[in-house]
Amino acid sequence: MQNNLAQYGSAIDVTKSDTTQINCRAIYVGGAGNVAVKTTKDAAAVTFTAPPVGTILPIVIDGGMIMSTNTTATLLIALA
Repeated sequence: MQNNLAQYGSAIDVTKSDTTQINCRAIYVGGAGNVAVKTTKDAAAVTFTAPPVGTILPIVIDGGMIMSTNTTATLLIALA
């Protein structure tokens, strides 16, 4: 069971993109699949394989991307 006590002031639906930069402190995964991210514009992409539905990935993205390539999860929400 995930125990994340963080609080967030905003939430936006994610449009997966290999070029659109975003800023967030976590990603909510609402639908099954993989999540590929770049934490900054120039960082290497990292893929979180099959996080459970309902998971909050506590990963800071600062001018990075939630990649269209290799992201198969759906219903993603960026939390800031």
